[in-house]
Amino acid sequence: MNPSHLEELASPESEQLQRVKAVRAAMPEGGMFRDKDWQVSPSALPLPADVVKRIHALGPATAAFQAACNRLYQDAVDDPSLHWVARVLDQGKPERMVALGRNARWKDALPRVIRPDLVWTETGLSITELDNLPGGIGLTGWMGQTYAALGEDVLGGAAGMLDGFDRVFPNHDILVSREAADYEPEMAWLTGQLNARDGGGRRVLNPWSIQPQDLQGKDVYRFFELWDTDNVEHAEALLSMAEAGELRFTPPMKPYLEEKLWLALFWSPALRRWWEAALRADHLQLLKESIPYGWTLDPTALPLHAEWPRLGIHDWQEMKRFGSRERELVVKISGWSEKSWGSRGVKIGHDLPQDEWAEAIDEALQSYPGNPYLLQRFHRARVLTQPRHDQASGRIVPMQCRARLCPYYFVHEGEVTLGGVLATIVPADKKLLHGMRDGVMIPCKAK
Repeated sequence: MNPSHLEELASPESEQLQRVKAVRAAMPEGGMFRDKDWQVSPSALPLPADVVKRIHALGPATAAFQAACNRLYQDAVDDPSLHWVARVLDQGKPERMVALGRNARWKDALPRVIRPDLVWTETGLSITELDNLPGGIGLTGWMGQTYAALGEDVLGGAAGMLDGFDRVFPNHDILVSREAADYEPEMAWLTGQLNARDGGGRRVLNPWSIQPQDLQGKDVYRFFELWDTDNVEHAEALLSMAEAGELRFTPPMKPYLEEKLWLALFWSPALRRWWEAALRADHLQLLKESIPYGWTLDPTALPLHAEWPRLGIHDWQEMKRFGSRERELVVKISGWSEKSWGSRGVKIGHDLPQDEWAEAIDEALQSYPGNPYLLQRFHRARVLTQPRHDQASGRIVPMQCRARLCPYYFVHEGEVTLGGVLATIVPADKKLLHGMRDGVMIPCKAK
């Protein structure tokens, strides 16, 4: 933080208001996102010791899960008894993308940054998504710096995000698509900070402002989802260069790893033994405690004597008649769609009238196999109280809220490091825990 910002702490206002002023003053010109704003809290979100311990444990466990997902898909390509797994993950994708994911050049390559979205419930942490290409890296880095300068002992430390990104992407340019352009300011801040530290020449680039030869021989952090490739300028030329080894993309171009369906496949009875053999016992147990039970919304008819596990129904149509308590379920699109990020493809059953719940089920079943959906148990976030600056009154007010915790794990040569934890806090009456203008975004600290 600029020392001039800290001088504002000498004002006669309350200490909390002074802290809010310091946070706002530290914001880079132009902000961290395009056309996005959030509320400010004067302090980081305190997490109890058991939650902090679990967050640290989830890093190695989710990295192991991701490596196992990669192996399972590759086994499914070769093993007839597992072909159905590859078929489910490949359906709806162009043949070009399927072939790209199977390219031997990056067979063993995995994403180097992992961000699970965690709902903090009354009983623990619930993984609602496992993001290989997360936004918020620069934002969380800036928050780590800013709140640490105010004396907060943030998880990951003041420089944890910068150190983690620098370790796994030491000289990478960042290629930001139009779809991801809202996040370009935070990426510009991130590269600016890293270049200032080591004199590097990292760049934030846009596909429409380059020629493919500009990336010849480069390491490139791909900040766009593979479903969006058709809208990325020079995409085919860049992909061909990567296949020839003329540039190196990370995360690897494996569309199957960008599917949310993995969270349902983890619970598939047909894969129980596979997961037990592929994962360490402690990792498997932690994932079972953290991943909500889920199902793939596959309209294929079941045998007459069968039922969907833990639902007690033979046909998805029966689910339309569920009462409000039975509808504590979430329907979400899996991956190969513009609705697969943010909250655009998410429907919460008990938050919908019966007819809209029935429509959500029909939409999901009719989208199969082109855009498969998954169904998960809804885990309710616990209610917290966190101070918030109310801009209308200019006062610090207590906010009844629920929190989504996003830890950022950096994976380098088998070592998993926690860079920081971003909390998105929304009013307690909200069920979708995503950023909104009346929400708060802050780093986390140990209580």
